[in-house]
Amino acid sequence: MSGQSLLAPGEITPVRSVPGNIRRPEYVGKPAPTPYTGPEVQDTDTVERMRIAGRIAAQAMEEAAKHIAPGVTTDQLDKVAHDFMVDHGAYPSTLGYRGFPKSLCTSLNEVICHGIPDSTVLRDGDIVNLDVTAYINGVHGDNNATYLCGDVDEESRLLVERTRESLNRAIKAVRPGRQINVIGRVIESYAKRFGYGVVRDFTGHGINTSFHSGLIIPHYDSPHATTVMQPGMTFTIEPMLTLGTHEYDLWEDGWTVVTKDRKRTAQFEHTLVVTETGAEILTLP
Repeated sequence: MSGQSLLAPGEITPVRSVPGNIRRPEYVGKPAPTPYTGPEVQDTDTVERMRIAGRIAAQAMEEAAKHIAPGVTTDQLDKVAHDFMVDHGAYPSTLGYRGFPKSLCTSLNEVICHGIPDSTVLRDGDIVNLDVTAYINGVHGDNNATYLCGDVDEESRLLVERTRESLNRAIKAVRPGRQINVIGRVIESYAKRFGYGVVRDFTGHGINTSFHSGLIIPHYDSPHATTVMQPGMTFTIEPMLTLGTHEYDLWEDGWTVVTKDRKRTAQFEHTLVVTETGAEILTLP
């Protein structure tokens, strides 16, 4: 594995502004969102609006990823994604969600998820996850991907490649009539072939007019995930695989989640809608 030194928190720049004409999610300015009480199955109008939100989120992530290079700060990546979403009339869903101060999450190397963009400088050999969610027309679209920065060691490259493949396999397992736990079963069985850890405490989730609806999508074979998938259900799948343990520590910022053994981790995510025959990816650029 790469001999990179471990990460430390950097300096966080002031909150970026969003034009007043762009609609905010209801949770902005509040300590927590209002609990979602609506259906997990969405009507065709909601799904169509989610396609728009998902496309903007995917394009914003792609645009930020173009700037990944040694010497670039994670805050610079945040600015690129923020400006793209705002320019397309969307609100960055993470900005102000439970007090999160930035417009995307940047999770490097041993960071599992929820890394805060700051003055941290990308180094040659880093792996970088960008997690971008856009809110427009009253709905959210959420995606993430892990990218290589410069010359990355083979162990890390394989981890990234196989984590992407675990998501692809999970999406293919989505079918109406199947229980949610088939998703985690597919991911876990694939990850075990390589000795990877599968993060258990951070999961996929229902998403629609709510950023997190309450529906949980585990990435391991959970006996409790017995909800049956139905056409029109919308949720994310976002496996987090590690080179070591699935256990984690939380930084003092209350957000940044790192592997307990500080080994590297990768993640990929799409927002999906269950169709009559499988799943449609809503976060395509």
